[in-house]
Amino acid sequence: MNERILIVEDEPKIARLVADYLTGSGFESHHIEHGDAVLPWLDKADPMPALVLLDLMLPGTDGLTLCREIRQRWPRLPVIMLTARVEEVDRLLGLELGADDYICKPFSPREVVARVRAVLRRAQAAAGEHPAATRDALPLELDAAGWRALADGRDLGLTAVEFQLLKVMMQAPGQIFSRDQLMDHMYRDHRIVSERTVDSHVKKLRRKIAEVWPEREIIRSVYSVGYKYQPEE
Repeated sequence: MNERILIVEDEPKIARLVADYLTGSGFESHHIEHGDAVLPWLDKADPMPALVLLDLMLPGTDGLTLCREIRQRWPRLPVIMLTARVEEVDRLLGLELGADDYICKPFSPREVVARVRAVLRRAQAAAGEHPAATRDALPLELDAAGWRALADGRDLGLTAVEFQLLKVMMQAPGQIFSRDQLMDHMYRDHRIVSERTVDSHVKKLRRKIAEVWPEREIIRSVYSVGYKYQPEE
């Protein structure tokens, strides 16, 4: 049976377009337009969907509330948020809500399919691995309360900006972030900085990681686009 994707989107044209591309890529899909119908449908779903594409702005129960409820009741069900509100990204990927990824509107349906595949791969890998094995493969941990990053238990000594930069990229492994996107996360006061400033922070972050792992490049450049966190070899 093909994996089923639940599309929660109140714009029928967008939902149909995404559903068509998912079908063409070997998935099944089910569409719900109203936020109030999502949790009752999930309660009775058989089988459960493999992933939920969840719009932020919905009639009835909003996407943020639904994401929180899904995390509490079905913690292993992956959620990708669809949003036109970039300022909500921190909350979408933060500890409070824990969305697995987000896609900003307008988007390409091909991008949606690619993100769905990537999140499902991560979810399937996590389900099949022992937690200790994952930690040994890349023992890089973030201490959000202390604003610290620990590599093999060693504090990397990151600045607040470097910590935020690493945190954003680690929350979406494999996703390419443009310099503009990273700037939005690095500076909460929306100051104007140049792209060279981002490059400088990335260079310093890489240097600190290389002090512990000199042969491992986990912050990778994507020529003319930006950067991504890629822990896999």
